[in-house]
Amino acid sequence: MRKNQIIFVLTVLITSVGAACAQNGREPAKSAAPNAAASAASSANAPCAPLETRTANAPDQKPAFPGQTRGCAVKSDAAFDVTVVAKGLNKPWAVEPLPNGDFLITEKDGQLRIVSAKGEIGQPISGLLPVNQGGVSAVSGQGGLPPISARGQGGLLDVALSPTFERDNTIFWSFSEQRTGGSGTSVARGVLSADRRSLEQVRVIFRALPTYDNGLHFGSRLAFGADNMLYITLGDRFDKATTRPQAQQLGSHLGKIIRINADGSVPADNPFAKQNGALPEIWSLGHRNVQSAAFDDQGRLWTVEHGAQGGDELNLIEKGKNYGWAVISYGEEYSGESFSGAATQKEGYEQPVYYWDPVIAPSGAQYYTGSAFPGWRGSLFVGALREQKLVRLVIKDNRVVGEEHLLADRGQRIRDVRQGFDGALYVVTDAANGELWKISPKR
Repeated sequence: MRKNQIIFVLTVLITSVGAACAQNGREPAKSAAPNAAASAASSANAPCAPLETRTANAPDQKPAFPGQTRGCAVKSDAAFDVTVVAKGLNKPWAVEPLPNGDFLITEKDGQLRIVSAKGEIGQPISGLLPVNQGGVSAVSGQGGLPPISARGQGGLLDVALSPTFERDNTIFWSFSEQRTGGSGTSVARGVLSADRRSLEQVRVIFRALPTYDNGLHFGSRLAFGADNMLYITLGDRFDKATTRPQAQQLGSHLGKIIRINADGSVPADNPFAKQNGALPEIWSLGHRNVQSAAFDDQGRLWTVEHGAQGGDELNLIEKGKNYGWAVISYGEEYSGESFSGAATQKEGYEQPVYYWDPVIAPSGAQYYTGSAFPGWRGSLFVGALREQKLVRLVIKDNRVVGEEHLLADRGQRIRDVRQGFDGALYVVTDAANGELWKISPKR
């Protein structure tokens, strides 16, 4: 190990003891079942052991505050079973629990299906157009519906229920849309028919601009806030010279989080709605590729975005704020080179609440509020693709005070995680023979 790497690891251990682990892995105060082992360590003032001990990709970089990276390892006392609800899903990208116990599942190559609570996989729901075929949908009766571009990271992506789903059966989905000159992230809405076999009244309510010709960094999580507004996460489309700089430009949707009304119109109180030259849908800027988004029990939006090598970030999103990419960033280019002209801290740019170096490759997130696991209330769960596990973050006072890795023994890429109406957690795995899992209290 190089000398500077050794110094970095020692520095993180010392600073973690001093501040980030002052809680020594305690569950948040509102948790009904605090971690007994962590509490014992706290009472003994034992030093924190960071969960991540591998060499960092950028070992010379220093966190902006103690505990911003390499958080305390915690182990919950929640005993759980993992049940495989369904197998044979083709690259599932999102799972959305339905009120009756069934699930909406998107498959990246263009199918939207319902999986029953018993694990029965339904036929593709009609009303979406086949991959690479645009035109008129026989179900919706509308012309000009866009084809899905299933290229690279693109395809049929997230799905979300309307806040009024139980009244109107409306759902929303995001996808990479094939367009003249390339592709882009788009969002559509439609009504699920009474027999749940088709979508009606389908229309596109948002298109990210500009279009770009590659299959990378579409972002694409959907989340409804307590304000009933739809928040859409978007990526920077990856290209270092052409699209990456647009994450800082208000005339582009790339590298932004978007906020719109459910009908696609722009809320009057969006931060840049009245600014000349700015796209009015923008809520925040300076993002790389956000594939995880979840609201907490206070109505605050947490996102986790793919960084480059050594720079995955957890952010608490606020109206109009700039999250730095690529003016500031942790980690390094995939080539191993430092980011040209970038720093890790700069006035006017928000710091991540937490970052991973090495990365976990995050996808899907859920802030847990259920009753099935009282000791997990207030935890943020994040799927990890590269690290093939489910990450649990213990958050207190807007800081990560503990990290736990679950399901690592299964060796599967976790694409999405959602809380069901029954309080269980549901996970889909990123594979050609993907699975839907249920995480429930151990019997």
